[in-house]
Amino acid sequence: MKKKKYVVVLGDGMADEPIEALSGKTPLEYADTPTLDRLSKVSEIGLVHTIPEGMKPGSDTANLSVLGYDPKKYYSGRSPLEALSIGVPMKDTDVALRCNIVTLSDGDEPFEEKTIIDHSSGEISTEECSVLLEAVKKELESETYQFYVGTSYRHCLIWNQGSVIELVQPHDVLGQVIGQHLPDDEQLLFMMKRSYEILAEHPINIERKKKGLNPANCCWFWGAGTKPALSSFEEKNGLKGMMVSAVDLLKGIAVGAGMGVAQVEGANGGLHTNYEGKVQAALTALRGEYDFVYIHVEAPDEMGHQGSVEKKVQAIEYLDQRVIGPLTGALDEEGVDYRLLVMPDHPTPIRVRTHTSDSVPYLLYDNSALKSETWNYNEKDAEAGSYIATGHTIIDRLLEKE
Repeated sequence: MKKKKYVVVLGDGMADEPIEALSGKTPLEYADTPTLDRLSKVSEIGLVHTIPEGMKPGSDTANLSVLGYDPKKYYSGRSPLEALSIGVPMKDTDVALRCNIVTLSDGDEPFEEKTIIDHSSGEISTEECSVLLEAVKKELESETYQFYVGTSYRHCLIWNQGSVIELVQPHDVLGQVIGQHLPDDEQLLFMMKRSYEILAEHPINIERKKKGLNPANCCWFWGAGTKPALSSFEEKNGLKGMMVSAVDLLKGIAVGAGMGVAQVEGANGGLHTNYEGKVQAALTALRGEYDFVYIHVEAPDEMGHQGSVEKKVQAIEYLDQRVIGPLTGALDEEGVDYRLLVMPDHPTPIRVRTHTSDSVPYLLYDNSALKSETWNYNEKDAEAGSYIATGHTIIDRLLEKE
């Protein structure tokens, strides 16, 4: 007998609110999603609350929940998970921080009066950003502070014998003057200021501005945390798991959980990522020794942060037509017995351009199901379905453990 396979397709930040420009529909309602429309008629649909009470709505806590790890128990900070994914050798006394290279306004105003324009520096490439980070490293790296290259604008700072201090997420304060959001720690503040001086007139940024692109002109530190200790996904669930994602955070969760991590060329966490490559990586894993695959797509979240209604709709349509459609088509053609969970980790509403803690819609499909429903997969229809109050238990429903 063939072994059943299990798949999660995670559209990061996909959930939203009704938007006037979309005739009062959410992007998920408005988007052209023929595969999800078809699957919804034979699927369980409902709402799930992924963010525990009192915790910040982040992709870190939310994706831990979806993978079955209670964030209240397992969460030790976002950056340490990302550090795991890029092979950073963390000691128990180290503190990891995310080092975004962001776009600040580049006028003559004092540093504290600058405005944060873009948390992703126009989705800058890893190749360009690694050169910029190297310029920062040459001047600011020491035995106490060490920089590591990540993906695109997302990098890592390891603080030897550091402190887990409260720091502001850059995507929470887009368009705001930065003074009240800067670190209280004097050395971190100094490094941010100095990084701006180093990067503002870097040849790469001069060239980016000539092309009308946002300059990547300042390091922004956030997400401090200590070395994580996740239990093995395989030991918990009896399934060998594979992560397919462009984002270091998700790769780090996978490494910490003892899962495999697919390397997909051209996968960049943006709207124009290699969707087809992700599908092929997932299918290769499922045809081989893996029973569980988690396909993470960052694009809806990034478009939510950018405040682009049109691009968020497009990201959802790409997820449906370039990931879920080809994936389920191939599995059906090969006669695979499988269950599929589609959901966001958290909402990233266009209105606020950052994460919220609201419950998110999920779709749970079993290719042997014979249901006949009238609903579609979206926030409104999900209200008529099931409700899962504790997010980290949804994987038990997918894996038929409850």
